[in-house]
Amino acid sequence: MTPAPPPAHRAPAVTVVGIGADGWPGLSPAAHDALRGAEVLIGGPRQLDLLPGTCTGLRVRWPSPLRPAVPALLAEHAGRRIAVLASGDPMYYGIGRALTETLGDGALRVLPHPSSVSHACARLGWPVEDTEVVSLVGRPAARLAAALHDGRRVLVLSAGAGTPAEVAGLLRERGWGPSRLRVLEQLGAEAERLVDGVADTWDEPPGDPLNVVALDCRRAPDTPRLGAVPGLPDEAYEHDGQLTKRHVRAATLAALAPAPGELLWDVGGGSGSVAAEWMRAHRDCRAVTVERDPVRAARIARNADALGVPALRVVTGAAPAALAGLPRPDAVFIGGGLTAPGLLDACWEALPAGGRLVANTVTLESEALLAERYRAHGGELVRLAVAHAVPVGGFTGWRQAMPVTQWSVTKSGEMS
Repeated sequence: MTPAPPPAHRAPAVTVVGIGADGWPGLSPAAHDALRGAEVLIGGPRQLDLLPGTCTGLRVRWPSPLRPAVPALLAEHAGRRIAVLASGDPMYYGIGRALTETLGDGALRVLPHPSSVSHACARLGWPVEDTEVVSLVGRPAARLAAALHDGRRVLVLSAGAGTPAEVAGLLRERGWGPSRLRVLEQLGAEAERLVDGVADTWDEPPGDPLNVVALDCRRAPDTPRLGAVPGLPDEAYEHDGQLTKRHVRAATLAALAPAPGELLWDVGGGSGSVAAEWMRAHRDCRAVTVERDPVRAARIARNADALGVPALRVVTGAAPAALAGLPRPDAVFIGGGLTAPGLLDACWEALPAGGRLVANTVTLESEALLAERYRAHGGELVRLAVAHAVPVGGFTGWRQAMPVTQWSVTKSGEMS
């Protein structure tokens, strides 16, 4: 039998060229050839202005907002040689991701340039692999809070000239004022500049919009220490008593077992502690919390900001009705309202095979419901009892918290 010929090679439809602040002289010969040969040149105004007149293709500026415009703009110029300009490494917080998602694998030829992260680490003497990177380009500054740990080195990708002052203000507000803050502007260009200071006393005027902020994190002595694992101190949350307490919360997150990219439904959010700590487990973890009380829903959003997970989605409404239309979860936590008609069934039905469900309760009525489901579907049924040492006169004794019954199960089939 004659083997079938290999599929014809599909030439990339678009070339993406990373360019730095050093402009045209910093590009490779391959990048020069791609840009001179392009019939259409797409990029931001600053990037397009770095090209010489020998690049004769039609120059098209990205519209704003950029992301929704990508498919239509590429379709408009389909069949022509297209080169897209990107800052630094196009596949590192760059336009390369949006282009790949639009065109598919194999449709891009990417010619990267050293990223601003590589430039900054080279200037600072920081190993890249040991440096945390947080992008604030099109993202809220509150997400920086999740990266703040004593002694950590963090690079912040700035959204513009105002980002350094915004970062300094957040550090002061969150109790990280002693942190050293350095702003590296125009990395790789002749106009490169470094501004050095401390967040507590930062009063520098806005500089160049093309900058990266480098942080040596230092916590103020009276700032609570927040660890990297579930079970943050209860004091880390604003709450009205509706809070999954620290030790039970740690056990709950262990049962939920968050993994990168997964989505949690936190039903009966209360203070949002389980959803917040699910998202802190990995930057790609996602969560939706459903809370019927508008006051508590607003409180959940504030807690999410304070703990560096402002992307937590808060849905105000009563479950199960409020669950309609939500994206399918990988795991569900039910922290309240178990006896609401249809709630447990709706959560179970939403889970795919392999999805996890964890439900906590302190009432006999809900405990009976969990026992029934445990008998029918297995999993693990545990009682969590925590006691705290408290003064008893001149001595010390134990004060027992209400025991929590927890059912955790992995779905392997449809619920009867």
